[in-house]
This record gives sequence, structure tokens and C-alpha cells, in this order.
Amino acid sequence: MELIRSGETIATSGFVGCGTPDALLDGLARRFRESGDPAGLTLLFAAGQGDGGEQGLNRLAEPGLLRRVVGGHWGLIPRVAALAVSGQIEGWNLPQGVISRLYRDMAAGLPGTVSRIGLHTFVDPRSQGGRVNERTTDDLVEVVHLGGEELLFYRATPIDVALLRGTSADEHGNITMEREALTLDNLAMACAARNNGGKVIVQVERIVSAGTLDPRLVKIPHILVDAVVVAPPELHRQTYATAFNPGYAHEVRIPLDLIPPMPMNERKIAARRAAMELPDGGVVNLGIGMPDGVSTVAAEEHVIDRITLTTEPGIVGGMPASGGDFGAALNPDALIDQNQQFDFYQGGGLDLTVLGMAELDADGNVNVSRFGPRLTGAGGFIDISQSARTVVFVGTFTAGGMQVGISDGRLTILSEGRSRKLVRHVEQVTFNGRYAASLGQRVLYVTERAVFAATPDGLRLIEVAPGIDVERDVLGQMDFAPIVQDVALMDSRIFLPQPMGLAALLRPRTTSTPTLEGVSA
Repeated sequence: MELIRSGETIATSGFVGCGTPDALLDGLARRFRESGDPAGLTLLFAAGQGDGGEQGLNRLAEPGLLRRVVGGHWGLIPRVAALAVSGQIEGWNLPQGVISRLYRDMAAGLPGTVSRIGLHTFVDPRSQGGRVNERTTDDLVEVVHLGGEELLFYRATPIDVALLRGTSADEHGNITMEREALTLDNLAMACAARNNGGKVIVQVERIVSAGTLDPRLVKIPHILVDAVVVAPPELHRQTYATAFNPGYAHEVRIPLDLIPPMPMNERKIAARRAAMELPDGGVVNLGIGMPDGVSTVAAEEHVIDRITLTTEPGIVGGMPASGGDFGAALNPDALIDQNQQFDFYQGGGLDLTVLGMAELDADGNVNVSRFGPRLTGAGGFIDISQSARTVVFVGTFTAGGMQVGISDGRLTILSEGRSRKLVRHVEQVTFNGRYAASLGQRVLYVTERAVFAATPDGLRLIEVAPGIDVERDVLGQMDFAPIVQDVALMDSRIFLPQPMGLAALLRPRTTSTPTLEGVSA
């Protein structure tokens, strides 16, 4: 850690607990506590790297250690987020995929990244420019026009030190990642640091003799590596939930029939309705939390082999893990770098994404990133939601103590949640409903009792659950009046205990993509 000097910019790898260099982060925090050095660092990261408590980037939440933070997802690093919310540091929340691709552009010596991602959200400089507090004043995002198209330019944040993680290092410093769940952006980050005249420090499990590593497995060549640290096992877990699972290292394949079905509750209802949007033969992304229930439903219904599930850190195929293992996957078909996955996503490769929904308003805007003093951050939400052909948001209708009854194919609200989620105006626009509708994107909002659609005129109620009173249970629990027209009943099979027969319900795959033609700036 003495290689890091005060005032430098560090970039760190990791996705939740996958590939996060906890030994290096712990060493950096200990050195600062003991000596007060290095101080005033700028931190750059793409995905959330933490457990929501003390691990990962939470280790760096020492007053004075950090001066500026530019990151994609803040929800799992509440200690660092608290510094930003209180104004003790400067902070920006930028799309995860944009930062991931920015590593590659910085490696190529470019001044930044140009992208459509972020237009008409809180990242747009005509709104907040991604800033998270009043102390933050620099412009990292600007509107540009290229080829007759309106785009956003994201300014580079040159890297002085990259803190990365692998499995094995040979005596020359070649790094492999055979026991890691993900490869992430390690190569791009190492190139970006080295080509900026910076340093690359890699945490590994072991050192092996030179010449013993298969060159096809080397993810970071020795020409990019300055130092290697052998980490103790407790600071090099495969994920924060799992010390090591050979399935996550893709050494073995796991029978998916062993995955237990979800219990019959409001989460399963929403997951089942969302699963009815699965495209036969299509490519799908699932978010963390309620959205990952769709994969469990697909496995229970024996249709998981009819779709290709993906996650943004680079998983293609198989069964994405959830909870503290999120980011890893069982039985994937391929594992690619995170920036390559976002190339595929942002270019329109996703047929469907299912994402979470915390706040929803009359314009179809969704907020998942900021709630008063709680800074969650967007992560890959903006990249994915603005790129997929069909977007399905899932969430409960109200939050905090809601209870439902399910019997005879009908839904009963036993008690409402303490807070409403369908509000007149969301606190922060992480997804712009009217903008999406103007592009021709198909957008649904699925809850346990009602389904809405985004239209150019605002939010429209299209389905309600059997047994639900529309006036009392839906309109009476909203802060605004949606468009109510041709409302249908949700499929009764969603509310029955037996499998739905989803194989016969999969939607035909379409290749149409959202277009910017005819959309004014």
C-alpha cells in the first residue's frame, strides 16, 4: 500500500462480493489509520463492491482517506455513501456500464466515453449530472451532438492505481482467474492504469512457478502488473456468501432440478407474471432482488433451457445466483468481461430485462437510486433499462408490512404496507417512462395486484388480479390517477399453487429495437 500516494486516483475491481480485493482494501484502510497516509484519494468503481456492512469498499470509509468518489452502485457501500450524503466527500453516481466501458476508452488514451445511456435521467447534466451532493460541482457529463444525434459525453477519470484480484500469479506476474466467479474489467482497468503511467496491484490466492500457467487462461499479463499480494483465505472468499463453490468456478455443472420452488406469496406472483413475458429463445437480463425470482420460476416450469439468462458482469446462460452470491452463476454457457457485456446490452442485444421498482409515478418514471438520505445508486439499471427491447419492472404495490392472502386463484389484501410506492413524482428519475415510450420501447410495471404499461400519455392500468377491488386496492393506494382503459384480469394460473404451464405461454421473440427516429432532443 506504500505504492499509493496521497491525492491519487484508485480504481477497484469487483461486483458485490465477486472479485472484490478485500485484502488490498483492508490493507489500505489499516495503513491510513496507522499513518494518516495516503489521504485525499479519488475512488473510481463500476459495480457495487460490498456486503451492505463492513466489507468491500466500506473498509475505505475513513474520514480523510477519500476526497472524491465516482461510482455506479452505492447501495452495498453504505459507509461510503454516508460520507457523500453528509457532504464530507464529493460524489457522482454514473451508470455502471458507462464506467465499465470508460475503463477501456481510458486504456486507449481517449478523453472519455460517448453514449446514449443516461439521457433524460438524473445523470443528464440538464438534470443533476450524476452529482450526489451540493459539494460536488465539477461537470463529468455533458450533452454533445454527433452524426445528428444527441448523446452524453462522460469525461475520463485517469487511474493512478488499479486494485484488482485474480486466482494465481506466476513468478513473472502473469495473473489467471480460474477460481473467480467473474473476470469483470480487470484487463481494461490494468491497461488504463499502466497507460496513464500508473500502477497495478493484484490480490491472488497463490504464487506458482513461471511457465506453469496456460497462456490462454492469463487474464492480466505480467507487462501490466507492478505488485502481487497473496491474500489470506478470509479476505479472498469467492463471494461474500460462499467461501468457494466449484459450480461458480465452472468446474462442475449442477442439476437445476435441485433448486427448490419459491413459496407462494406476493413475490412469486410478481415473478410469475413477469415470467409470462419471457421470449422463446430470447436473451434476458434479471436484476437483483424480486427480479431474480423469474429465474426460479423458469426453473420450476422447466423452461430455463428455452431462454438465455444473462447478468451484467459477464454471465451468459445458466442460472444466475442471488443474494450474497449475486453476480455468480451455475452452468453458464460463457463468461465474458463486464465491458463486453455492456457493449452487447447497450447495442440492443437484450430481448427482455426484469428489474426492480422502488418508486413509480404518473409519467411511468422509476426511481431505484435515491431516497432522501439513502443513496442506493443506479448500478447497471440505466444501461439495461434504456437498451432492452422490453422492460418489465417488478415490485410490491405498497411497502412495509403488506400481507396478502392467496386462495382459489384469487388475491386478497389482508393488510396494506405502511408506505406507498406509486407516487405523484419520483424523487429521482432513474428511468424515464415517457422517453422510453417515445422510442417505442415496450415497458410494463408488474405488482402482485396490478399491471401497468408506459404510454406517451403516461401510466396506464392494463391488468388487475382476480379478487382485487380496483377502486379500493389499486386506485385508492396511489397518489395519482392512471389512465384506466380496457383493464383485463391477470391470468388466474398465476395465483394457483401448481405450475402454470409456462412452456405454452412463452412469447414469440421479436427483433425490433427502440429507435431514436422522430424523437426530438
